[in-house]
Formats: sequence, structure tokens, C-alpha cells
Amino acid sequence: MSFLPTPLHPLIVHLPIAMTVLLPLFGVGALIAIRRGGRVLPVWGVVTALIALTIGSGLLAKETGEDEEDTVENVVPREALHTHEEAADAFVLATGVVLLIAGVGFARGGVGATARAVAAAGTLAVVGFGYNVGHSGGQLVYRDGAASAYTTPGGR
Repeated sequence: MSFLPTPLHPLIVHLPIAMTVLLPLFGVGALIAIRRGGRVLPVWGVVTALIALTIGSGLLAKETGEDEEDTVENVVPREALHTHEEAADAFVLATGVVLLIAGVGFARGGVGATARAVAAAGTLAVVGFGYNVGHSGGQLVYRDGAASAYTTPGGR
């Protein structure tokens, strides 16, 4: 008997989705706080940690999705699964790039300030990538019937 729900993927995906929506708010808030005299290390550290949490939860969501792929591929079109998987890959990559830029945001002077501004703007791009993953996942469930792999005997 497992204490984890089956399928696990639908439970896990909500964290990176929520984080993706919150990142721009924290990014812009940190820029404002730093401009008003907040210390870079603690203020920008929160944003960078949240970006890292987003990529980590995105990787976990990707892993749980891959674990459940064999079950769902018997129900949904292969191309729809591929589209969702590609969107997840792009999301993780984009979030990773933003995390790297955010890391440069700890530098002093103009380099750090520029990196913080670019990273904050990059969180808006991450929202777009996150939307693509969520939308394609939603289509798998609601249009293609992915949930039926778990709700009906033998799938559809």
C-alpha cells in the first residue's frame, strides 16, 4: 500500500504552475525593494531561491509525468503527449536560464543591477512557457481523456 496518490503527476504539477505565476510579482517587488535601499543579498536571495524552487518542482513534475507516460499513452494520441513533453522541456530550460541570470544578479554595480532587471523580465517569459505546459497538459486531460487511463477499467 502506498501513501502517495496514483497518479502523482497531477498533484505535483500545481507547485510549478503556482510558482510560475508568483515569480514576476516577487521579481518586480525585489527590484523595487532594492531600489528603495533594500540589501541585495537577502532581497534578491528570496527571488533566486523561488526561481530555484520553480525549476526543482518543474523537474519533479517532469519526472512524475515520464513515470506515468506508459499508462497514459494507451489512451491519448502520441503527438499530444510529445507536445506536452516538449513544452515541459522548454519550461525547465527557460527557467534554468533565468536562474543563471538571477545568479549574476548578486554581482555589485551595473552588472548585478542589469542581471536583476533581465531576470525579473525573464520571469515573465517563464510565465509564457508555464502556460504552454499547463495548456497542453490540460488538453491531455480534458480533450484527449488522459484521466480515463486511471478512472475506467482498461482506459477509454
